[in-house]
Amino acid sequence: MKVMYNKKRHDVEFDLDGTVSGLKAHIETITGVPQAMQKLMFKGLMKDDKTLRELKVTNSAKLMLVGSTITDVLEVTKPVPKGAAAEKEAQAAAAKEPLCKQKQHKKVLDKGKPEDAMPGIKKRQDPLPTVPISGMYNKNGGKVRLTFKLEVDQLWIGTKERTEKVPMTSIKNVVSEPIEGHEEYHLLAIQLGPTEASRYWLYWVPAQYTTAIKDAILGKWQYF
Repeated sequence: MKVMYNKKRHDVEFDLDGTVSGLKAHIETITGVPQAMQKLMFKGLMKDDKTLRELKVTNSAKLMLVGSTITDVLEVTKPVPKGAAAEKEAQAAAAKEPLCKQKQHKKVLDKGKPEDAMPGIKKRQDPLPTVPISGMYNKNGGKVRLTFKLEVDQLWIGTKERTEKVPMTSIKNVVSEPIEGHEEYHLLAIQLGPTEASRYWLYWVPAQYTTAIKDAILGKWQYF
């Protein structure tokens, strides 16, 4: 089978009657990602006690691995010079205005929540749903939906007019922020090009899916 990790493809041989837990132990030897820090996705999150055959994994299947190596974790937790972090945070807080208060976003949010918005749940992280995430607005106030085609590494951005099939490897970043007063929903931007000007903005994204969206697109744990 193929295992996608950090935008790289790994060919993996493993018994289809083996468990997901056993596969994770094998993948650790290939990628360096500790078993305890792995999330494997194939048509949703794969549970450790299930066999690959039970999950309908085939010889040609493509799996998505989300996780961090010990080196990644140590790099993120590396100490910074005394006072530097506090100064940087203070500068960022002073310069940053909540996204939902910015003019370009406020005009869309003022339309109110779409009637067909999917239910949002704050302070919860769920795996991607088995159906497209729909009932959202784009920056023009038009309806938009996201369909994750993990088997072909594509994100389909669909509107009434057309569906854009975007390779996940071409997406540079994903950012999100809760909507004040409606924290069960987020503003979320998918950066399609090298600069922030290429961000595709989505409004009223259910909060419980934002982490899974980042993980699926970027292929690694996000520390924000």
